[in-house]
Amino acid sequence: MTTINLSAPSLYINRELSLLEFQRRVLEEARDEKNPLLERLKFLAIFGSNMDEFFMVRVSGIRKQIESKVTKLSEDGLTPREELAVIRKTVEGLYKEAQQSFQRKIMPSLDKEGIHVLEYQKLSKAQKERADAYFKEVIYPILTPLALDPGHPFPHISNLSLNLAIVIRDKKGNEKFARLKVPDTLPRLIPIKKSSGGVRKDGTIPFHHYFVWLEQVIAANLGDLFPGLEVVAAHPFRIIRDADVEIQELEADDLLETMQQSIRKRKFGSVVQVAVYSSMPEEIRALLIENLEVNPTDVDVMTHPLGLVNLWQLYNSVERHDLKYPQYIQRIPKPLRSLETPEQIFDVIRAENVLLHHPYESFAPVVDFLHTAARDPNVLAIKQTVYRVGANSPVVAALLEAAERGKQVAVLMELKARFDEESNIGWARALEDAGVHVVYGLVGLKTHCKVTMVVRREGDGIRRYLHLATGNYNAVTSRIFEDIGMFTCDDEVGADATDLFNYLTGYSTKKEYNKLLVAPVNLRERIAELIRREIAHASAGHKASLIFKMNSLVDMEVIQLLYQASQAGVKIDLLVRGMCCLRPGIKGVSENIRVVSVVGRYLEHSRIYYFGNNGNDEVYMGSADLMPRNLNHRVEVVFPVENKAQVKFLREKILEAYLKDNTRARQLNTDGTYTRTKPTEGEKPFDVQLHLMG
Repeated sequence: MTTINLSAPSLYINRELSLLEFQRRVLEEARDEKNPLLERLKFLAIFGSNMDEFFMVRVSGIRKQIESKVTKLSEDGLTPREELAVIRKTVEGLYKEAQQSFQRKIMPSLDKEGIHVLEYQKLSKAQKERADAYFKEVIYPILTPLALDPGHPFPHISNLSLNLAIVIRDKKGNEKFARLKVPDTLPRLIPIKKSSGGVRKDGTIPFHHYFVWLEQVIAANLGDLFPGLEVVAAHPFRIIRDADVEIQELEADDLLETMQQSIRKRKFGSVVQVAVYSSMPEEIRALLIENLEVNPTDVDVMTHPLGLVNLWQLYNSVERHDLKYPQYIQRIPKPLRSLETPEQIFDVIRAENVLLHHPYESFAPVVDFLHTAARDPNVLAIKQTVYRVGANSPVVAALLEAAERGKQVAVLMELKARFDEESNIGWARALEDAGVHVVYGLVGLKTHCKVTMVVRREGDGIRRYLHLATGNYNAVTSRIFEDIGMFTCDDEVGADATDLFNYLTGYSTKKEYNKLLVAPVNLRERIAELIRREIAHASAGHKASLIFKMNSLVDMEVIQLLYQASQAGVKIDLLVRGMCCLRPGIKGVSENIRVVSVVGRYLEHSRIYYFGNNGNDEVYMGSADLMPRNLNHRVEVVFPVENKAQVKFLREKILEAYLKDNTRARQLNTDGTYTRTKPTEGEKPFDVQLHLMG
């Protein structure tokens, strides 16, 4: 019998191409006419935002490898240069598909619904007058045209900025170049006065909304900026810079100050994409290529509009609830519905562990738990890890209140949460000013775990109340991210949490935990042991199964273990929202593995690891995906669910429900593409997110 080399490149999907396949699935939602119209527009904006981040982080990283002459191959056997070439070809097709969807499908549909996104040249006389008046009153004072000549060097162009490359001609016929930044402090789509239509049959009055592109209004009025000169042409372009902050932590005396310096450097990262229209002449493209120090391959020719992320504005500004998902009222978990006093939450947690499944169940109990702890005279201390909390955070407000009331409050504030660094720096300073003990994390590691511990005096002793979760302490994103949290006062878990916080805030080198799986301490080793246990069950002829739900599956060691499990006969179902480098369906390797991705109204974000264990099911949940960065370079916590009824609930009502989805689910094919699942003949459509909302 031939032994299969489980390290062979042919067994792996390129992680970058897998990530682009996720963007394709997001784009599918924008194209899906079963989705409400403005939600389709929102998915286009999400696609645009995701692609911006892909260039800022992933493409910039591959470019650095090329510049550093890195020759290491990716898991699927590509050199960095080959990888970049395939990425560019894939990206070109995705952008084309996205912009065609907007221009040919979504725009005409918006128009029919009375939401009109107009070209400046197609405005009526009255509309042009209003747009021009807005230019003079609001836009003009903000604009700063920058010339390019021997006395004016090429200006710095900020990341994600939309600009106009302007050609002007003086009275002698000499042509000159100027650059003008389209101000991002103003709406990209300028609302023009809406008008009412006839009365509908239901007695309501429909309104027509009119918008015009900001850059087109500016271009039409450039004569005001260059008096005495002829404006020959104005060509929009947009740039993306490398925004992957590198932090030299070992050399940093003050991590907070180092992070602030790194964020400032991000603004000056090298340019990784220049987006232009086909109408831009070659000589202007050449000028941009030279001065932005990019390769011609870094210039992407697109159709209107540049910067799909700006379509969020349209989604947020048009109040047409009939064109959006129906409003959903979140539930309160049953054990917490009838509290007579806030303090009774401690009684409930003492009686049983409580699961919270967001966004189907409200995040409010977590906030209430913290506020109750802040005000309870018996609470002595609160400790919490913070990764992304957002603006106006009620979670941070509760911590500040606790500190003001004299509680001992300690917060691990992760300053390296990508693109949330500035927000977290601000919160760190506010917490420090209130007397909170703020720690910025461990050198060389991001702290990504989601743990809160409340220490409460009860009788002659103390009891530790915990909230452990798969998602961030962010009250806003909890409405759109699918995550699971758990309240518990389990003594052993509480002891583990104490050791964890000592590890994060002090010099603890503890390697053993009672119940928690902690990266980079014991998580990788324990996950491997649990998979091997399933292999042993299958090899002995016993029942063996795995169901893993996560955002990404990239780690080669774990993938190889899953291949071995499949070869041993373990039935494996993987619910992977985003990147998956494992190839299912390979004969002799992965016939027993199915990979499903669900993309819909809510962003699937929970991580659940189910082990069949010959009928003695075990479930773990937590913050960690199966990626090298999570297992090796982050502090992560995965916790057990030990209540048998809750284990059954998670398996049957959550995991198996996802595997039944035949509406929002896509199944991964061996070649790395995805096929959308559809109901078979006679089968009813099943949308897992709608099911969970019910």
